Amino acid sequence: MQQQSVVRPATEWELQRLLEEATKTNAAMEIVGSGTKRDIGRQISAPTLLTTSSLTGVRLYEPTELVMAARGGTPVARIETDLASQGQMLAFEPVDLAPVIGQEPGNGSIGALFAMNISGSRRVMSGAARDHLLGITAVSGAGTPFRSGGRVMKNVTGLDLARTITGSWGTLAVLTEVTFKVMPRPEETATLVLLGLEDGIAIEALASATTSPYEVSGAIHIQAPLAARLWHQGLRAEQRAVTAIRIENFSASVAYRTQRLKEELKPYGEVYVLGNESSLALWDELRQLSVLQGTTAPLWRISTAPKAGPKVVAAITRFMTCHAWYDWAGGLVWAEVLPTSDAGAADLRRVIATHGGHATLIRAEPAVRASIDVFQPLEPGLARIAAKLKAVFDPANILNRGRMYAAL
Repeated sequence: MQQQSVVRPATEWELQRLLEEATKTNAAMEIVGSGTKRDIGRQISAPTLLTTSSLTGVRLYEPTELVMAARGGTPVARIETDLASQGQMLAFEPVDLAPVIGQEPGNGSIGALFAMNISGSRRVMSGAARDHLLGITAVSGAGTPFRSGGRVMKNVTGLDLARTITGSWGTLAVLTEVTFKVMPRPEETATLVLLGLEDGIAIEALASATTSPYEVSGAIHIQAPLAARLWHQGLRAEQRAVTAIRIENFSASVAYRTQRLKEELKPYGEVYVLGNESSLALWDELRQLSVLQGTTAPLWRISTAPKAGPKVVAAITRFMTCHAWYDWAGGLVWAEVLPTSDAGAADLRRVIATHGGHATLIRAEPAVRASIDVFQPLEPGLARIAAKLKAVFDPANILNRGRMYAAL
């Protein structure tokens, strides 16, 4: 890769000037927050790396209103520390992708989090990152500053700019500030665990739990080869597949709901219950994607209908060795496959076309990421919409050129 110059704008006007000049000269820029997730997506060839790491600071925090606003480069770790001091947290429980690709954990920025729409296990109850975004301040590729949203959720008519930018991976604009909802931390957490279930039965159990009235906030199933990597000593020692269901809130409520759900899950096997401390330890390591660390095997993130998850994994397994972790009650599959010349992309795309869903390659060698579609290929209609949005927000195509799709 060519040697890059690095720019760190500390103000919005400085960022605006840099992007205006880059647009005039058609100078491509790689846009990052702290840079911990640069190795996800297609490789970018750009002479300049622009980082928002100097755009930091919590601009607004009103605990009684459950609202926070922070500059785009603010570390997520700092935000979570501030929230914890008030007994609050990010509702969507973002996972840390950095250690999965060999980077140091805990250094990601809040702007990158929303730019990539990163959500964790609590999504089954609380929704995705974009669902908690109240407003943004950003600068387009043409160097034009703009705002969208505010401090309260509103019905939106027309194009919702905040949601459009969320999930665009820095290809449309640079986020300089985000305003988002937060939520109180639960008083107590319990986890119901079943061991050794086959994938299809496990997803059936998770579906039963998440459609029950007991307010499940996490529903995962980890196949035995990946469960053997858990940091949680008790579960790792079992050397069996792990199916886990989380219940949170006030102590009395957790005790009642745990007991009722335990009774409903008895047809699926013996149900074990992890107490508060053990539960917190388990779900904290899952936020760090613990079972996916320590290897360079290609890793895919597959979003599909929950009941289709086991079918997708079974179909992939017919073509290659595949170890899977199901989150979101089966709607999200982390699939680790044995190395192939294309990370299994050709066969995996055929599986997705048959069963439905979207697949993103999270980890693979640079040569592989440069030669295949890392993100789910767009249908023609969506591709035209994406191209039009790119033309509006980034007419010179300078922001993260080619990171998501070769032509954008």
